Amino acid sequence: MGQDKRREEELTLLRPHEEYSQDYAPEVLEAFENRHPDRDYWVRFNCPEFTSLCPITGQPDFAEIIISYIPDKKMVESKSLKIYLFSFRNHGAFHEDCVNIIMNDLIELMNPRYIEVRGLFTPRGGISIHPYTNWGRPNTEYEELAKERLHRQE
Repeated sequence: MGQDKRREEELTLLRPHEEYSQDYAPEVLEAFENRHPDRDYWVRFNCPEFTSLCPITGQPDFAEIIISYIPDKKMVESKSLKIYLFSFRNHGAFHEDCVNIIMNDLIELMNPRYIEVRGLFTPRGGISIHPYTNWGRPNTEYEELAKERLHRQE
């Protein structure tokens, strides 16, 4: 066995530790109980290496996905969210569709008080797209928050 091969075998952290889905996989999302459901607070996730495919050309699209929410009784587990977001890698969807799919899946998982998802897609063909979507629980102050924040978007 060569010296380079032995060095590679010593790098245990670079070996795959989990299986990543080859296509969109909402079933990997997991939630846990919020330990502070009596108070409003923000949780924010940034995924600067989000990748999906253009559904027409099959070319890769790259983005930073920013998810912010005010939890209620459940919260999304971060590693499951990472694996879920990586599952878009071979999924064909327009930018606007990606942020709405992500938001809908997280609403179904957690039923948060409020949530917003923003995609900062890198330019392709000289133009970048930054879709934003949000949702506040109907008939609550969070529905009003969603309206306010949507109208303040640039």
